[in-house]
Amino acid sequence: MSQTKYRRRIVTAISLLLVVCFAIVIIYLARQLDDQQAISASVSSETTSTSSNLAIEAIEQLPVKDKEPADDYDRKLFSSSWSSWRDCNVRQKILNRDIKKAQLAANGCTVISGVLEDPYSGKTIELTNKNAVSRKVQIDHVVALANAWQTGGRYLSADERKALANDDLELIAVSSATNQDKSDSDASEWLPDNRAFRCSYIARQIAVKIKYRLWITDEEKSAMLNVLNSCPNEPLPTA
Repeated sequence: MSQTKYRRRIVTAISLLLVVCFAIVIIYLARQLDDQQAISASVSSETTSTSSNLAIEAIEQLPVKDKEPADDYDRKLFSSSWSSWRDCNVRQKILNRDIKKAQLAANGCTVISGVLEDPYSGKTIELTNKNAVSRKVQIDHVVALANAWQTGGRYLSADERKALANDDLELIAVSSATNQDKSDSDASEWLPDNRAFRCSYIARQIAVKIKYRLWITDEEKSAMLNVLNSCPNEPLPTA
């Protein structure tokens, strides 16, 4: 065999080998892509089946455990003050959202008068001046921070705890009297006197606990379901 023909056969063999190797790589990558798409479809299907926009269904996403001790709870663990908002803070942000006919100070954010329809008592509270706003209105953490600490909050990072304490979803303007009456109670220990607000109140608690990976107790779940059974179509609120 001539040297030229030998070289041609070697080149041909190498070319065929490269073609085979390339084909094998293409087949492998295609199978990997198919597997990844199958996994993604499975995860998507699972997420769809386990999530819900109804509070009575979403509650099943929450783990059920006993409370942990509150001996080491400190309000400062969730930040020592409100986060900033405009030239004010988050307290004023919630007052702007929840107080009707609000009159603002020159800074454009401090509420100096208005009307609060207290969701917890159902009473209308006239706020004639800045002092009345300060005395008569408090911003409630729907999931009390002490309760949050006892049901998983201790395992959140400092930034997550601060976010929870300043989250619009977690905050609501209420009368000082009803806020003090509620204190650190969970749903099994306290519910708003205003029955028309109970479904919304419970749905918001569930949304907060889901968002911040908290849990509920057996008693808490039972109390929540007792309320939601009267309003099975109550939506789960978002931000």
